[in-house]
Amino acid sequence: MKPRCVMRQNQTRLLEAIHSEDPVAGFTHNFYKYPARFSPLFIRAMIQTFTKPGDLVYDPFMGGGTTLVEASALGRQAIGTDINSLAVFLARVKTRRFTPNQLSIVRSWAHSTVEKLQWWATAKSGGHWVEHGYQRNINSTATWRIRKLLEIGLAETEILNVAEEQQLARCILLRTAQWALDCRKDVPTPTEFRGQFLINAEEIVQGAAAYASAVKRERKALKGKAMIAAPICLHRSAIGVEQDDAIQGRPVSLVLTSPPYPGVHVLYHRWQVQGRRETPAPYWIANALDGHGASFYTFGDRQEPQLNSYFDRALAAFRSIARISNENTLVVQMLAFSEPEWQLPRYGLMMKRAGFAEMKFPHLANAPDGRVWRRVPNRKWYASQQGGTNSSNEVVLFYKLRRQGVS
Repeated sequence: MKPRCVMRQNQTRLLEAIHSEDPVAGFTHNFYKYPARFSPLFIRAMIQTFTKPGDLVYDPFMGGGTTLVEASALGRQAIGTDINSLAVFLARVKTRRFTPNQLSIVRSWAHSTVEKLQWWATAKSGGHWVEHGYQRNINSTATWRIRKLLEIGLAETEILNVAEEQQLARCILLRTAQWALDCRKDVPTPTEFRGQFLINAEEIVQGAAAYASAVKRERKALKGKAMIAAPICLHRSAIGVEQDDAIQGRPVSLVLTSPPYPGVHVLYHRWQVQGRRETPAPYWIANALDGHGASFYTFGDRQEPQLNSYFDRALAAFRSIARISNENTLVVQMLAFSEPEWQLPRYGLMMKRAGFAEMKFPHLANAPDGRVWRRVPNRKWYASQQGGTNSSNEVVLFYKLRRQGVS
């Protein structure tokens, strides 16, 4: 059935999902607060509306893996790509099906580790991570105790014999460290850190169990009608993805993504500690190297006139996406713009040059341009003690391949 007919039939559900202000929750979505996260309700509604079980869903800018989690839990194939090693770490942990025994082991590890998290205890040095600056701005009078608890906790992950269990344990420490350090003026005490560590451990174990159960249930419901492989999380750019063996020759039903926002500053790769002092500590905790600046993750410097670097990189990425698409592929994007009056038309021109034609749904839209916009109250595009952006508008854009193909 064509997208326009599907949209009409599912109008109420789609609009409710697009405009939902419910907090991100469910399954493994709260393993970490990745910047500018997708709403799982939005993702789920799009997947249920425009795909069927066994179809392939691709997210070229997967971030924390929300699209992949929901697609897999709905019995779809899922592939994601991202240039951020932290995002790939998170997406892989969040989409892994842990066994009940593995989750029991990690829960026991957390309860045995928590008493060892004492600021006065001997800690294993961060070694080369310290030498390369990954503990920058977390060694102050206010933060050094938290840093030391993290060193102890990370050393304790080594007692786990299975790499996947170690990664889940690191995820518990990562989430707790983010809670303790990112965008906070008042750093918690070691006692508060230990309490939150146990809370996070239980929530993460329960979320992983719920996700594994959902995937198992969906695969059982298919009864052999389709073979659903584990989600594939690739540490690479979307540019050139058509040459990747993981996706070559596989028909993509839905591209569902949220690209970097033009002209909007988002810290995908740093935490802000006690104001605007940035730290790359999450990479140390995740054991994921990072050597890039902010513009690497946002397609270019937001201060660049006309954002030429952004649009050049976006064009290259969507040309590659066009080459793995066919006439049945639907591309759905959620975007925001710092200056939509000129950036949105230029974005549309870029998509046209990449080989796509925009689809509009006037009967759904709440705006005269025929697009579906959503207002996001109190949205902060980047963590800042200064306040960030008080509110913002996001737009959902729909595209299909143009008949004449890629230019």
